[in-house]
Amino acid sequence: MFSDLLRGEIDTVLSSMGLSGVVFAIEHPTVITHGDFATNAAMVAAKAAGKNPRALAEEIVAALEAKKIVGIRTISIAGPGFINFTLDDSVFRDEVLRIGEEGMHYGEQHSWKGKKILVEHSSPNLFKPFHIGHLMNNAVGESIKRLAEFSGGSVTAISFPSDISLGIAKAVYVVAHDGIEKLHACTSEKEKLAYLGDCYVKGTQLYEESDTVKEEVRTITETLFNGTQGEILSIFEECKRINLDYFVSITSRLGSHFDAYIFESEAGKVGEELVHSHMDDIFKKSEGAIIYEGEQDDLHTRVFINKDGRPTYEAKDLGLLSLKFSRYEPDLSLFITDHEQTSHFDVVIAAAKKIDPVWGAHSVHRTHGRMTFKGQKMSSRLGGVPLASDIIDTLADEVRERAQDLPVEDVDAVAIGAVKFAILRAAAGKNINFDPETSLSFEGDSGPYLQYTAVRAHSVLRKAEAEGYTPCVGDCTCPEGEAALIEKMLARFPEVVRLAIEEWAPHHIATYLLETAQAFNGWYGNTKILDTGNPSIRYNLAVTKATTDVITRGLQLLGIAMPSKM
Repeated sequence: MFSDLLRGEIDTVLSSMGLSGVVFAIEHPTVITHGDFATNAAMVAAKAAGKNPRALAEEIVAALEAKKIVGIRTISIAGPGFINFTLDDSVFRDEVLRIGEEGMHYGEQHSWKGKKILVEHSSPNLFKPFHIGHLMNNAVGESIKRLAEFSGGSVTAISFPSDISLGIAKAVYVVAHDGIEKLHACTSEKEKLAYLGDCYVKGTQLYEESDTVKEEVRTITETLFNGTQGEILSIFEECKRINLDYFVSITSRLGSHFDAYIFESEAGKVGEELVHSHMDDIFKKSEGAIIYEGEQDDLHTRVFINKDGRPTYEAKDLGLLSLKFSRYEPDLSLFITDHEQTSHFDVVIAAAKKIDPVWGAHSVHRTHGRMTFKGQKMSSRLGGVPLASDIIDTLADEVRERAQDLPVEDVDAVAIGAVKFAILRAAAGKNINFDPETSLSFEGDSGPYLQYTAVRAHSVLRKAEAEGYTPCVGDCTCPEGEAALIEKMLARFPEVVRLAIEEWAPHHIATYLLETAQAFNGWYGNTKILDTGNPSIRYNLAVTKATTDVITRGLQLLGIAMPSKM
């Protein structure tokens, strides 16, 4: 990447001035006419140098110009001391040809090559339908998993389903009292899932209304937690299988695959043992419970074992950490949750570090926000906590209305791409107001707009091939004049990918893809790509193919599939 070359040259110049170790930024100017790169090196180094920032900038520029760095056309100073760089057009055109050579491998990183990365996401509460919160978690988690793979790491994806809890015991209570025959009478998976979801709600209501039910539910909880053989455990295991099968089905539809599961029941036992084995040095008793005093870490106190002697979510997540590192020995453990769980995990990680510092040092928590819905049609149809499948099906219906000849798999790709992109374009932890109309627009800031751009570019390539023209890969007759914005945008892909991996933040990819698609569509509108009288026709096709490759790869990193047509 040219930014790396530039950083190295600036570092060398600063070191020659006795200014080693300066931390400076290299960015793309907001206004394209200001150049291709800009740095604040002179401004951040001025104090240490004892000089005015602009005066130091002039010295740095003089030193850089004397080096005659290949690829740099001009270097200038702006404002109080920003240094701007304009590159030769050949830099961008060489990069377009490089994309032609590397194709879908363009932009691959090696920052985690040879390292083991564990990614945990999409962890459902069994007996509760896969809803919008799970969909958001899946979109972010799947994209982070794909970024981890693109970083060169050996990646394992796991899910952490909640299989045994007081809430699930309430649902099992209802199924048992109704009789398992009622579940067996359901004629479809959808009916069974709806029934089990109703049992979860009904069980909660009955639990609050009756002390007798409370006692029975607590007995069921003990039975499930201890694995006591009998009718209750059989009912639970059948319901668990139904829900897991559905989880695999819906996440597969979303483009996800999991290598393994760690269930909350097993993590709870491990967490409980850890807490008891670290009494007094890490945890302490308080009013019949066992707590971690988070105030020592500027956090807050959390209960890890409740008064009934059962592990809380804190202890279960502690056990999960132990199981993750004992089973997979990851160099990096990434996990994704709703942003409202941040304070919970701050305490869990603080306690975990005192058991094994590696658990905390190698764990990275990434979050997502919550979704609200714009427009009465979407809100009224989907209700309070919409199911993921209902959201996708609603969007799929809209896609069919607009493009009735699309194959089923393409309809799903567009519908899922619409909602995933709406989620992933938001920075970590930001809430989203989802608008189905704009999310499906082929002309707006949407997933389908990106898909449409790539499909349009690919159709140009097919037409060109039919006429006997293919993109050039090596030597090319390039157009005269300055490089177009699309050429410059394409060259930025590797550095955007690197930033997304460094921060484990997919929104960088989403933002970049929108800007690249806009640049291509602007270029497409002003360029006759298939001009057979143009000596640069094959280079224009190379730009078109590079755009297809970059957008397709970028969408793949977001977990969004490409439709065959639109």
